[in-house]
Amino acid sequence: MAGPLAGLRVVDLTQVLSGPFCTMLLADMGADVIKVEPVAGDVARLWGPFVPEDQRDAGASRGYGGYFASVNRNKRSVCLDLKTAQGVADLLALIADCDVLVENFRVGVMDRFGLSYESLHERFPALVYATIRGFGDPRTGESPYSEWPAFDIIAQAMGGVLGVTGSDASHPVKVGPGVGDIFPAVLSACGILAAVRHAEHTGVGQLVDVAMYDSVLALTERIVYQYSMTGTSPAPQGNTHPLLCPYGVVRSSNGFVAVAAPSDPHWQLLSNIMGKPELGSDERYATNEARIAHAAEVYHIVESWSASRTTDEVVAALAGVIPCGPVNSAADIAADPHVVARDMIVTVDHPAGGTVDIVGSPIKFSETQSSSFTRAPELDEHGHDIAWLPRLAEPKDFVVNAPKEDAR
Repeated sequence: MAGPLAGLRVVDLTQVLSGPFCTMLLADMGADVIKVEPVAGDVARLWGPFVPEDQRDAGASRGYGGYFASVNRNKRSVCLDLKTAQGVADLLALIADCDVLVENFRVGVMDRFGLSYESLHERFPALVYATIRGFGDPRTGESPYSEWPAFDIIAQAMGGVLGVTGSDASHPVKVGPGVGDIFPAVLSACGILAAVRHAEHTGVGQLVDVAMYDSVLALTERIVYQYSMTGTSPAPQGNTHPLLCPYGVVRSSNGFVAVAAPSDPHWQLLSNIMGKPELGSDERYATNEARIAHAAEVYHIVESWSASRTTDEVVAALAGVIPCGPVNSAADIAADPHVVARDMIVTVDHPAGGTVDIVGSPIKFSETQSSSFTRAPELDEHGHDIAWLPRLAEPKDFVVNAPKEDAR
């Protein structure tokens, strides 16, 4: 892999989505990511869908579901049993040749393996040690929930997303994509790169700790200042915006279009396009504040115009003047020329034969862009690649109090 992070080596102990997405971002930018999996592999290997060509057994040997394949591209896989002294010794040998370690176990799991942050920092002072947990690591601030496991929907619920998503307060709705996993992953990658830069200048690594709850709260930052300033907790209000109008989704004759014209000049332009220029100076709608007060009327006016036109016609009328876009399905996205021009869908081989499409990298570089992707690895596919690493100690040097396999 080429890319701006070429030469950076990462030990990836993560499973499921948050950690693998973080290390995928690093791998996409050229880092050598070595995914260390337990004997049974990342549990997400068994989560579908599976391609029809994959006729292997449904057990661990088949472990190449779409959930896993999407976010583990550009990585190498090695299998180590950290419940054994030999596995711990092998991991330490691997860490000795790496710059970053990322894990998303629950609090205390790495400590019970004999691999606490403190012990690794003492042994490898320049190592950047990153964690993604539901409620953070107690070392940076002990949450009363620190021992709780978490998944995306839990982070969305507690961090505020469900509280402002949906048609009304009686019908909270989670965001479709796993933002409770993916946004913490992005923040963790950002923190890792900052810590790597610090380590390069000082020779001193550090703990980078990201909580899923904290990340989702940061994502919903608007609700905090709204509550502080008004004393009222924001509630779900469907596809509209509490502070901007119009800023939502309107119906076309064959679908839906997102339209955003919250500034007064944009509203005047939209009024002109709809053939109602007088609305731009109507005191009920002339300012954003006035439009918010008459939001139902505003959306009725816009939808009365849009509903008599196809999605393509609405977009053609507004594009380049008013921020807008069709509500796309996956099929629509696959056919979009933007996606082709930006290489946002890439094709990789599948170990069972044939190919599969996955999302490309949204981060583009003018000088160090990587133009190729390798498929996600099969379990222990690259175990032989690290066989040359010297053992730092004999297995007898380690006493392992093996914990349960517990992610996050």
